[in-house]
Order: sequence, then structure tokens, then C-alpha cells
Amino acid sequence: MSRSRAHAIMARQDGVVTRDQAVRCGLSIAIIDHYVRSGEWVSLAPGIYLRADRERTPSVHLRTAVYSAGRAATAWGPSAAWWHGILDRSPARYFVTVPHGRAIVRNGNVHLRRRDLPADDIVTVRGLRVTGVPLTVLEAAVELKEGSVLMDRALQRHTSLALLERSHRRNPGRRGSRAAEKLLCTARDGGHSQAERIFHRLLRQAGLTGWRAHVMSCGYEIDVAFEAERVAIEIDGWAWHRDADRHRHDIERQNVLINAGWHVLRFTWHMLTQDPDGVVRRIRAALGRTR
Repeated sequence: MSRSRAHAIMARQDGVVTRDQAVRCGLSIAIIDHYVRSGEWVSLAPGIYLRADRERTPSVHLRTAVYSAGRAATAWGPSAAWWHGILDRSPARYFVTVPHGRAIVRNGNVHLRRRDLPADDIVTVRGLRVTGVPLTVLEAAVELKEGSVLMDRALQRHTSLALLERSHRRNPGRRGSRAAEKLLCTARDGGHSQAERIFHRLLRQAGLTGWRAHVMSCGYEIDVAFEAERVAIEIDGWAWHRDADRHRHDIERQNVLINAGWHVLRFTWHMLTQDPDGVVRRIRAALGRTR
């Protein structure tokens, strides 16, 4: 009975069980050691075990990193984003938070931080303590190169701006809080006006000439146009800020412009801030078609 209870926990936890969980199921330390010696269980870390017939998946590795860090250890940032399904792939490192004062041996593959998290920002998902979705989005967004894209997608599918702002206020002074505040400011207004300013500055810095902003054609306004080359450039802010009507209008405008002989390029706020050189290359390539 004790063994079946332990195996039931393992079934819910990707094949993983902690020593404390096994003992609470009624197994003795001697029995646990016997399972390890016999090869039925594999020791992943002190006090952390995996059934021998289960693979060492990214889920297993993250559970090991969190469970081995002790009570109140919590996955955060990119690891929590992956656990919540906000990121498609597990990060190469495992992000773990432990309370202040916790003595722990650092593992090179674990990004460990010491911080006391508000109770409102902690949840348990599939048997693992992780930061809640709002704090996860805020912290993952400043840890990842394409963090703004993650926040934009999360606002469309997983959370709201109001929840992000509340979590931000509950966690002042944390690492990356200033960068997160900047992203929140952009998210509030959708980023379109800021993206246009960034784009105009980028064109000037690249030495590109012959363009005008807010050009009318076919009854539509083009954000930036190289009229001689018939290259129209549309600038988009954050996707979460566009409703269905705006999206349909943008598609209709692009189709009309293409049918009228314009070569249309679209750039988002994320592309302008994360890959400005790539944006310039694409514009030069489009202009090179006619110049």
C-alpha cells in the first residue's frame, strides 16, 4: 500500500518523488535505500528519486532543481513561463527562488536567487511551486532576449495588463523591475507611436532618403512610403492592443496597396527594438528591386 501511494505520486510528478513524500506515504528510509540499490528508483539528487522506467525529461530536471532546493523553493522567470505553457521550450538553465537565509549548494545549471515572494504570486501547478502567471511574465520578459514578444503574447492569451501591474507593485525593487516598468509603459499605449519614432530615427541613422511619413494612397494612409520606388512600410505596435476590426482593416489596406503596385513591408515594435539591422537590410533589399 505504501509503495503504491508513492508510485501514485510519481505518476503525477513525471516519475519523481521526494524522500519526504515517500516517508509520508509510509515508506521507511531503509526501504527507499533498497529501491535505489535494486535499481527500481534512481537517485537524482539527495532526497530526490526517479522511477527507473521514466525518462529524464526537462520536466524531471526542473522538478529536481526545485525540490532539491528545499521547502518554499519556487520556479520563476523563464522556467515558470515554460511550466505555465507561455514558453514552448524549456530554457537551458533552471530558474529557482529560495527564501532569504536559505543555505544551499549552487548548481551550475541552476539560476538561483534568494527572495521572499508574496503569497499572492505563488501557485502550485502539477505538483510544483511556481510564480503566478503575472509575475512570471514580468520576470521572464526581462530575462529573455525576445521578452517583449513573450509579454505581448501573454497579454493576448494568459493574463491582463491590470494583473501585470498589480504584481509589479507587489514586488518592488526586484531585479529587472525598471526594465519591466518600461515594457509595461509600452504595453499600456500599444507601442505604435513609439514604434514610428524608433523607425524614423532608424531610417535617418541608416542614411536612407527619399521617404515620407503618413502618405495617402488608394484612400489609405501609409505609415512610411518611398514613393519613387513604390515601397510602402507599415509599422505595428503590440499585437494585444489591436482588436479584430483593426486587424481586418490592416489586412484590407495591405491587399489594396499590393494590388495598386506597392511593395509592402511590415515591421513590429519588437522587430524594431530587437533586430534593427535586420529591418534596415529588408528595406534596402526592397529598394534595390527598383533602384
